[in-house]
Amino acid sequence: MQLLQSFLQYALHIDAYLFSFVSHYGFWTYAVLFAIIFCETGLVITPFLPGDSLLFAAGSIAGGSATHAAPALSIELLLVLLIIASILGNKLNYLIGRAIGPRIFATKPSRFLNQKHLANAHAFYEKHGGKTIILARFIPLIRTFAPFVAGISQMNLRLFTFYNITSALLWVGSLTYAGYFLGSIPVVKNNFSLFIYGIIALSLMPPVIVFLRGKLTTLFERERPVTPKSHD
Repeated sequence: MQLLQSFLQYALHIDAYLFSFVSHYGFWTYAVLFAIIFCETGLVITPFLPGDSLLFAAGSIAGGSATHAAPALSIELLLVLLIIASILGNKLNYLIGRAIGPRIFATKPSRFLNQKHLANAHAFYEKHGGKTIILARFIPLIRTFAPFVAGISQMNLRLFTFYNITSALLWVGSLTYAGYFLGSIPVVKNNFSLFIYGIIALSLMPPVIVFLRGKLTTLFERERPVTPKSHD
């Protein structure tokens, strides 16, 4: 519990921590940001890293947001490095899934791991993989697992590469520029934690909506009266 509280404290005040790091380590901040984004998108074991809030906070510092007297990071360099980190991370995750996926499904058939599931996953990613890769970028946890599953399902490499680059541009660009342009506005600056809450809430809305829609559909189907068949 203490660990969770510490993590939430860090995530909600990430701008202050990040600016303190910039003040002490300067140019090395770029390397740390690159590593965090790369690990969150590239390693299945690190889905907990705060990608969304980190991008927004980094953009706000680059824009000279209020707790920071002057811009301490270059927005141009941030965008280039973090987009590259995001692309490389997703690509690594995909390649790991592509390499070990068939071995996992070939070892010992079970209820959840079998060739039929692998074939279904492959068909899904061939049909909907592009939308999945793009939407997953904006959803915590899911963005870490989506490229891994795409690799396991043997999604076409060229298609994955195209959507990987596109999603990285949209994700990094939108959140970093949002912080860059909004971070210096007094209402944002004075309520930064609330805006971080908002970013987290917005990013979690798509899976929550899908879940609720599924529950409601199931409920309506159960309550729908069954019309008896007429016998002529």
